[in-house]
Amino acid sequence: MNRPQQTISYLPGLDGLRAIAVLAVVVYHANKNWLHGGFLGVEVFFVISGYLITLLLLTESEQHGRINFRAFWMRRARRLLPALWTLLLGVTMYCSLFERAELGKLRGDVIAALIYLFNWFKIWAGDSYFDASALDPLRHLWSLAVEEQFYLIWPVLIAVVLKKYGRRPAKLGVIFLGISVALAMYVATTYAAGVRGTPIETPEQYISLFGHAVSRLDFLFLGTIGRSGGLFLGAALAFWFRPEMFTGSYQSSDRHVVSVFAIAGIAGLAYMMWTFHDVVFVAETGGVRGYDPLFQGGFLLVGVATCAIITAAVHPLSLVGNAVLGNPVFTYIGRRSYGLYLFHWPVFQLYRKVASNNLTLLQFILLFAVILAFTELSYRFIEMPIREGRLGDVWHKLRFPRTDADVERRNKVFALGAVAAVLPVFSIVSLALGTGEGKIAESIKSGEGVVQNLLGTTVAPDPNSTTIPGTQTTTLDGQQIPILAIGDSVMLGAAQILTERGITVDALKSRPFRQALEIANYVKSINRLGEFVIIHLGTNNYVDQKTLDEIMVPLKDVDLVLFLTAHVPTRAWQDPNNALVRAMPNAYGNVKVLDWYQIAEEHPEYLYGDKVHLNNEGQKVYADLIMQAIGK
Repeated sequence: MNRPQQTISYLPGLDGLRAIAVLAVVVYHANKNWLHGGFLGVEVFFVISGYLITLLLLTESEQHGRINFRAFWMRRARRLLPALWTLLLGVTMYCSLFERAELGKLRGDVIAALIYLFNWFKIWAGDSYFDASALDPLRHLWSLAVEEQFYLIWPVLIAVVLKKYGRRPAKLGVIFLGISVALAMYVATTYAAGVRGTPIETPEQYISLFGHAVSRLDFLFLGTIGRSGGLFLGAALAFWFRPEMFTGSYQSSDRHVVSVFAIAGIAGLAYMMWTFHDVVFVAETGGVRGYDPLFQGGFLLVGVATCAIITAAVHPLSLVGNAVLGNPVFTYIGRRSYGLYLFHWPVFQLYRKVASNNLTLLQFILLFAVILAFTELSYRFIEMPIREGRLGDVWHKLRFPRTDADVERRNKVFALGAVAAVLPVFSIVSLALGTGEGKIAESIKSGEGVVQNLLGTTVAPDPNSTTIPGTQTTTLDGQQIPILAIGDSVMLGAAQILTERGITVDALKSRPFRQALEIANYVKSINRLGEFVIIHLGTNNYVDQKTLDEIMVPLKDVDLVLFLTAHVPTRAWQDPNNALVRAMPNAYGNVKVLDWYQIAEEHPEYLYGDKVHLNNEGQKVYADLIMQAIGK
């Protein structure tokens, strides 16, 4: 079939800009402390896509009088899907062999990625992009979902607007710019400053999506609506600024103007990548809050800076576009930017297990070499052969052999293929049947079923629910509590074992330290305090001496108050909190300290990959040590 082709010339400067964007994202995902705003590279990609795809569609419409939707979508599919499917299969095979507890959760991610709705699935499921304690090896695919949705809709939209305003491209540019600004205003007005907790604690941080409570942060950061501003901004530029406006034989002074624009854009982008954050962790509450400037116009500023750089990247005479952005190293990386983006996050995550484990420089260098190898293999043997139709030729020769040698070769290929298919088939079946939700999530969930609800809100409300759960009642029927344990998600993981050993456990995910005071005061007020109280908090926020002293007021007559130090190596409050806890026996004769931090440092095999939560072995040791510490 003869399909119209888009015939704009190759733009090496755009590949150079892609290289900068993808490297920023990779560095950010390796260690946020190296480049706090590296995630903005994704916004740069959105602007580039908006510009380039609109430019291609305009060119096709002018050259052929129409836009061939089917041909456009087929080109996008050949460009994007083979490497994506390879990634999905590779991650599925790895998890089916080594991370089987993740298969239940992974199944939803894989399906969502296949149907281009990954970002909305994550928003709906409440799997926050900012969760640092999950493996989540496909989390980065949210941005590909945004682009895939864009590719499905955009050619139809452009065809419609060209039919109505085709002779007035400047006006179309103004309209698209206006839409981008309107989207930025929508994000700014929809965004709610403040700390995000549960829907019950912070209802202003949640919105209703078809009657379902979803986080505003995730909705705006991952959602197609909130992140379309860059796409529209890039499209607006395509109506005003096109490479064919300039010729190589005409030494226009415009090249100097666009170079100045580009330098300013690069400086602005560098500044924002260095200073902006996605979210800010709030030590006092253990929660997160959005970085206000990002949602209140920051994305638009990134888009404007990117547009300024694009003007030089596509100008055939620009020094910045040709010599700087178009240098061979940048163009090499830029051509492979899609593969680099696809493979970097799973490689990082499958090595370090959770995002909170920042990579060291040596780890980053070694893993980046692995990522480059995967990327190059994908580019040479999957992406380019399919884009150029070479795999189709090979398949045709296998189907229709001409000689006996061809038949023998085909039989060998099919035999090898049957053998090679064993692991993928096993992995897909494992994915279909898997029930795990992730090791950490499963251990915490199992604990939630046995904890007591002393204040009526011990079990954290479901963040996906729009209704307030009713107050739960304990099964203690008013009798004294001989051994009371107050904790957060670390203790929650061992709640089943602790309960079996006669301990009343009141543990809650993301619990701040000060809530121990509320529980102690309440149990004291109803005269139910027994011989022992165990407190293990400090995973989620700072504690001060005043709070510790206040906690001890209702516990002054308890025979033994056992404090556990916290092991949360990625948080700044770990050491000061532990120093205060270790000093408590000096001031209170009924206080004893179990130094869980030291034990966890000496025995990392007791912890999951986040280096915080207890694995199966760690839960048993943890319970044993607590029982020994209270003489039981």
